[in-house]
Amino acid sequence: MQIANLNINLPQKKEEEFLKIDFSSLFDFDFKEHKTLDFALDLESIKDDEVYDSKLFSIANSFDNSKRVLTISENLEKPLIIVNKLKNSETLYTNNLLINVKEGVKASVIEVFTSNLNNSTILANRTIEVEKNSSLEYVKIQDITISNSLIFSCKAKQDDKSNLEISNFEFGDGFCVNSFENKIDSLEVNYELNGLNKLRNSANSSTLVKTTHNNQNSRSNINYKNSLLDKSRAVVKIRSIVTQTGLYSKAFQNCNSILLSDDAVIFAQPFLEIFIDELEASHGTTTGTLNKEQLLYLQARGISKEKSYEMLLEAFENSIKNSIKDEKIKEFLEEYKKESFI
Repeated sequence: MQIANLNINLPQKKEEEFLKIDFSSLFDFDFKEHKTLDFALDLESIKDDEVYDSKLFSIANSFDNSKRVLTISENLEKPLIIVNKLKNSETLYTNNLLINVKEGVKASVIEVFTSNLNNSTILANRTIEVEKNSSLEYVKIQDITISNSLIFSCKAKQDDKSNLEISNFEFGDGFCVNSFENKIDSLEVNYELNGLNKLRNSANSSTLVKTTHNNQNSRSNINYKNSLLDKSRAVVKIRSIVTQTGLYSKAFQNCNSILLSDDAVIFAQPFLEIFIDELEASHGTTTGTLNKEQLLYLQARGISKEKSYEMLLEAFENSIKNSIKDEKIKEFLEEYKKESFI
């Protein structure tokens, strides 16, 4: 069974949206079987009849258009943790989840994707609905080993005066493509997306972000850090659109990369598309190595070269972790070890 044989319009490397992303090894692989990766939680299942603009959403729905529904109707004292662990090699998994946060509720969710198998893939669709005056802090961690793949597609829907903060951590060595979409149609919405691509070996991670401001006084802030070593490769494309009805919006983008080896590759492309004057907007990207002057400064004060290197790299990466407001999530990330909870 090959994804390439699906009767749908698959992403192509030559398309502008997917430029620099090569899906061929994934789409042409002959999987032994397809399975639905279910959740440990007892969740209602509904049919997903929505028509998505995203081609990545359509791939998973072509195999399984059922959607599990996680409804959060009261404040959570601690984060809800969802672990998606692949169980068989050479298997294509799909799972589709709707997270609905009810009006006035504050919650945190951590979702982990992990696999130490061979040539397995998960196509994961996520829809996040944050109702009026509610707040959700959602953290996704990807930790899959080499030869495995993850296509993660996330679509956000926010009501008036809602808050959604997403943090995306790429720690694995496999092939991963993330898609984050938010069409902001409500008033006074706050949307934040912070990401850390900490890639080693031959890890390959791509992130596609599209945010559209269609209503007044909304704010989006997209911030990505890339720490790349060995032959790892990252693509980060951030597109923010402010339409004529998105008056007084604030749209910010930032992408900073540190290349720790000659073979590491980064392709970063921030893009603003603005149709009005009444707004605040900025975007920027930087690429470099660890600051040599700072390394020398630390060594001059008796800190070893190796320790100085680690300190500067940790400070760079921790800026994303420190953006998380829920202290229990920070604690989870600090103590994160697969063996402790899987």
